[in-house]
Amino acid sequence: MTNFNGLKAWLKEHKITEVECVVSDLTGIARGKIMPASKFCDDAGIRLPEGVLVSTVTGDYLDDYSMIDPAEIDVYLRPDLNAAHLLPWASEPTAQIIHDCYDINGELVDLAPRTILRKVLKLYLDMGLTPIVAPEAEFYLTQRSLNPDSPLQPPVGRTGRAETGRQSYSIDAVNEFDPLFEDVYDYCEAQNLDVETLIHEEGLGQMEINFRHGEALSLADQVFLFKRTLREAALKHDLSATFMAKPLQNQAGSSMHIHQSVLNAKGDNIFVGEDGGVSEALKHYIGGLQKYTKAATALFAPNVNSYRRFLKDESAPVNMHWGFDNRTVGLRVPEKTGPNLRVENRVGGADANPYLAMAATLACGYLGMKEKLEPSAPVEGSAYDKGTRELPRSLTEALIQLDRCEPLREIFGDRFVKAYLTVKEKENDNFMQVISSWEREYLLLSV
Repeated sequence: MTNFNGLKAWLKEHKITEVECVVSDLTGIARGKIMPASKFCDDAGIRLPEGVLVSTVTGDYLDDYSMIDPAEIDVYLRPDLNAAHLLPWASEPTAQIIHDCYDINGELVDLAPRTILRKVLKLYLDMGLTPIVAPEAEFYLTQRSLNPDSPLQPPVGRTGRAETGRQSYSIDAVNEFDPLFEDVYDYCEAQNLDVETLIHEEGLGQMEINFRHGEALSLADQVFLFKRTLREAALKHDLSATFMAKPLQNQAGSSMHIHQSVLNAKGDNIFVGEDGGVSEALKHYIGGLQKYTKAATALFAPNVNSYRRFLKDESAPVNMHWGFDNRTVGLRVPEKTGPNLRVENRVGGADANPYLAMAATLACGYLGMKEKLEPSAPVEGSAYDKGTRELPRSLTEALIQLDRCEPLREIFGDRFVKAYLTVKEKENDNFMQVISSWEREYLLLSV
């Protein structure tokens, strides 16, 4: 669709009666308004309070709102005509349309995650370049639980039995939930979400879905929508689906790996050198990821739970080594030669906001190319025990590093960084008020 009339025609063609006008907040929660299709077409403008963009995941009010207008002004939502999708699980013909946020002067609002990704993509566009990404999202299926104090339980499949051991890449373990995944694929097809491979991962009821490579904004939209899609499909089958980074104790964490390459104006992959091997551009890109990912970790691992992935023996990177076809490093280059040369950033958690995670990894790579940074030597063998731990150990540490990184702050903007820090610090304060069972078990009568 290239114009608003085309969007109206699309709504009419699909007999849409209701429209969900959605934006992503910092967490990745879909915020917005729902309205009749007729009102959507005729409405002069959809507005939301600016403060919605800085909502915490707990719903708390912030202690500091200085990053937004004291009058609590509105932002204006404008539909992206290329981001209109059917809502296949709705009882009535419904569309969900992703919007961008603008201010009263027609400028993109710099608190919106989609705006942040657009800003980073503009840096590439100014260089005549287009990033290409392919995300891989891991998640857990679990039994439904209404008690947050009770540990989650593995799901029960068609056989009536829950998993008890690792089932990595097991076809039969995936087929246990075949009716659910048939719905997932049907829902994705109806929404034009370009998903490809489905596999079983290490954890009990842990799966991974891979997306076909494409332009970053479209893929961020697709991951954003897929999370909603999977949760709806799971509920239909009396299960829950979670993208928490570490939902089950003693089980593997869930990541969101992002494969990335960069095309020039001719459509050539600039990561491929003249000899077909690794180019200087790819080396600089990796150098940027190595230097700046530590400071951007708060965007890749945005929650207190995120840092449970980075414990020892968690099959997650703890430093920023790189290597060829090596899954123990933070930055994996799957192939040494050929037209598909790319780098896979393995740091991000499945709980990351896809817009911010993609903006962060592309910003780090951009800085590497801009500063012509040289990477370390590629690692052979396991990287888990090579060198010191480089990634932050907690959300607090990650926020401090983001706050102090001037190059990333310049790209994302001071207002966004301040808002992000304020929201995440509030969430961390909320978490620290909760007394865990571990503390009662080991400290209650011992200290």
